[in-house]
Amino acid sequence: MMTKFKPGQKLSTRSTCDYDCIFSAKVISRTEKTITIRVDGKNITRRVQIHTDSEIIYPFGKYSMAPIFRADRA
Repeated sequence: MMTKFKPGQKLSTRSTCDYDCIFSAKVISRTEKTITIRVDGKNITRRVQIHTDSEIIYPFGKYSMAPIFRADRA
């Protein structure tokens, strides 16, 4: 069974190019295909598409060094 994002869940991941840089966010709400997160340390709320094949999100866009949050690593 695949792990899914849940409201209230805290997410974190390290930067690809700087090990000391940690991105973190909190799940505010979820629908079948989107998730709303609040980025920690900033007053930013974003609605992001969930890639349902593996339950991952790209909160800041899809580029080579973009942080990726995965539901099974939260």
